[in-house]
Amino acid sequence: MKAVKYLVVIVVFLWNMMGVAQSNQEFEKANELYNQEKFQEAIDSYKSILDSGLESAELYYNLGNANYKLSNIGPSIYYYEKALELAPNDEDIKNNIAFANNATIDAIDVIPEGVISRSINSFTNMFGFDMWAWISVFCIAFFVVLFILYYAARLSSKKRLFFLGSWVFLIIGIFAVFFAFKQYNFLENNQYAIIFAQETTIKSEPNLRSEEVFVLHEGTKVKVTETVNDWKKIKLVDGKIGWIPATDLKEL
Repeated sequence: MKAVKYLVVIVVFLWNMMGVAQSNQEFEKANELYNQEKFQEAIDSYKSILDSGLESAELYYNLGNANYKLSNIGPSIYYYEKALELAPNDEDIKNNIAFANNATIDAIDVIPEGVISRSINSFTNMFGFDMWAWISVFCIAFFVVLFILYYAARLSSKKRLFFLGSWVFLIIGIFAVFFAFKQYNFLENNQYAIIFAQETTIKSEPNLRSEEVFVLHEGTKVKVTETVNDWKKIKLVDGKIGWIPATDLKEL
């Protein structure tokens, strides 16, 4: 039975390795098509990798670039945003999002954040939820090790060093837990989407007979706060709210 179990593990491992190798080949092929300015073919090739269940910041970034070259503003911003989720500190992605946003029609005034709130959010977004969680785990582990060394040490100088070091790691670990939960709550409670329709009318209620509130265009980023049947309730950064058909946007 053990031999069969090991054989299954080896087969699964080899199968996954073959899948990764094929995806790498497809990625190189897509890059080649992009360099040849065959942007739609490159997009199809990149998407085939996504369809296989694989994703990466580089893949989304290249998809954003290819769509931008074809003036597909909505899809380009969507894929840049997906890339930024995986690599929140990548300057190239941030710059390309800025370029793509300049091509959008809607000019929405952002409600300014306070200095403290902006600083906390900026620091929180330095790492993703997983990274903050790992930092907290490592810090707590170091705290335990240093605290044990503190009790085991005989020299007072070493005791002070281990004691101070243990509390430094404990404090960093507590802050990392705080930022991890803040990042998690942000992802859970803030579902964003990109408008894909060239132009869409936002309604006051989730039905076609309701009053028209305002109009949005392709590429605008909105916050989704509620879903009713085939309608999404959205909120803009300037505080405006309304309902939009679900087919007119794509959630991140």
